[in-house]
Parts: sequence; structure tokens; C-alpha cells
Amino acid sequence: MNTETLSSKQNISTLSAWIKKEKEETGILLRCIPSTVVSLFVVSVICMNLLANKTLIQTDWIALDGGILISWLSFMCMDIITKHFGPKASTKIAILAALINLMTCVIFYIASIIPSDADDYTALNGILGGTWFILLGSTIAFLASAVINNCLNWTIGRAFQSNPDGKLAFAVRSYVSTFIGQFFDNLIFAVIVFTVFAPIFWDGFHWTILQCIMCSVTGAAAELVMEVVFSPVGYKVTQRWKQDHVGREYLDCIKED
Repeated sequence: MNTETLSSKQNISTLSAWIKKEKEETGILLRCIPSTVVSLFVVSVICMNLLANKTLIQTDWIALDGGILISWLSFMCMDIITKHFGPKASTKIAILAALINLMTCVIFYIASIIPSDADDYTALNGILGGTWFILLGSTIAFLASAVINNCLNWTIGRAFQSNPDGKLAFAVRSYVSTFIGQFFDNLIFAVIVFTVFAPIFWDGFHWTILQCIMCSVTGAAAELVMEVVFSPVGYKVTQRWKQDHVGREYLDCIKED
């Protein structure tokens, strides 16, 4: 057996072992993480995708879509999960939420194309059918911003070595990561949807780069306000989880690694 073949088999074996380990670890995480937070997270992602179809405000310098009304909840859930379980766990739940959202969109689309003589469902079909490039843009933007938010949140949290579980530490890591994460979420989505695809498929309708940037900044600021309002709830949740030793099996598992 030559060296190249041996190396290839070793790489395959290593990859298989890694996949098996990640699968087992993810299974433990899904058993350990409280269902309420996961449910709110998934629902917020699905609603965010639907609401993004509607532009709420559009001027020469600012534009906001309906997703701004719920996206803060997604980031608050990620902040809670990151604080207790770590950024890797939070990112895995984000991927799960994105996959469930994609499955929901497929079901909605199938429902929209099934003919019915019971009533005129044109408006409903338009909502359920959605727009493929909005789904594409929202999925890419959400996953990218989730990684940014989770890693930044965790990194900032580690800087508070004297009192990492205090209110100040939770507030700073949540506020900074939410603002930056939301900014990139809004920016990536706006650029993909409203500058790349909208001019082609929406009869020339589009946002300017300035509108995309201002949308990202103002959207992140608005969502930061919501984070400030509800972060005390998130802090209490993390404190309760710690007191009740929530997720001990998963936390022990990642400590062994």
C-alpha cells in the first residue's frame, strides 16, 4: 500500500470519527437544551423569513423590512444559548432553525400551488409561496450573522474574568454582539435581495447601497433597543439554568474534549 493511499484512508477514518462524534454531541445537546428557548428561536426565524417580504419604510436614505419586528428575539435566544452552552452549541441550533425554516417554506410552497375551488386564495398563495431569492438571502444572512454573533458574544464574555456571570458581563456581551451581528444580518440580506435580485425580478424595484447600509445600521440600532429591554429576561434565564444545572450532560461532554 503506497503512502498516498494510506494517507487517504486515514483522512477518511478521521472524518468518519469526527462526524460520529459531532452527531453524538448534537444528540446530547438537543436532549439537554430547554425546549422553550429552542421553540421561540425556531418560530422567530420562520416569522422573520415571512415578514422580510414586506418593506415597512423606504426613503432616500433608509429602508426597513418587516423582519425587524422579530429578529431581536432570534439574537436574544442565541445570546442565552451561547452564554450557557457555548458558541458551537448556539451555532448548531441556528443551523437546525434554518433547516426547519427551509422545510416550512417547502411545505408552504406546496400548499400554495395546490389548486382549490373553495375560495380565492390568490393573496394567501402569494404569501405562502414566498420568493426564492428572499429565502436564499435570509438563510445566508442568518447563518453568517449567527456565527458572528455567537463567536463575538463568547469572546467578549471571556474578557470578564472577575465576574463572568454578572449582569454587566451579560449586558455588554449581548449588546455588542447583537448590534454587530444584526448589522451584518441586515446588510447581507439587503445586498443579496434588494440590490442583486430585486431589480431583475421586481420590475426594477431596488434599494441603493446607501439604503442597505442605513437599513443595516438603523435596523441594528432598533433591534439593540429591544435587546436592552428584554436582556434582563435573558439574564434571569441563564442564571436559572446555572442554578438548576441545566445541560450538565452536554457540558460534561464538551469538557472531556
